[in-house]
Amino acid sequence: MTKKFPVNPKNPERICWGCDKYCPTDSMSCGNGSDRTQHPVELFGEGWLDWGIDAVPQPAETPDS
Repeated sequence: MTKKFPVNPKNPERICWGCDKYCPTDSMSCGNGSDRTQHPVELFGEGWLDWGIDAVPQPAETPDS
């Protein structure tokens, strides 16, 4: 079973996000490379979940009458 992926972690720079192990940056055990995989919030900003292939559709805003 896979872990639930955190949408906006407090300190994403402390963890490698390359697999389901979420290893600390100083002891990566999967051999995913020499550098850690960054969390999407680090790459695309806080609104990263609002766009892209797996974006969660937002309800349409209705103008006030």
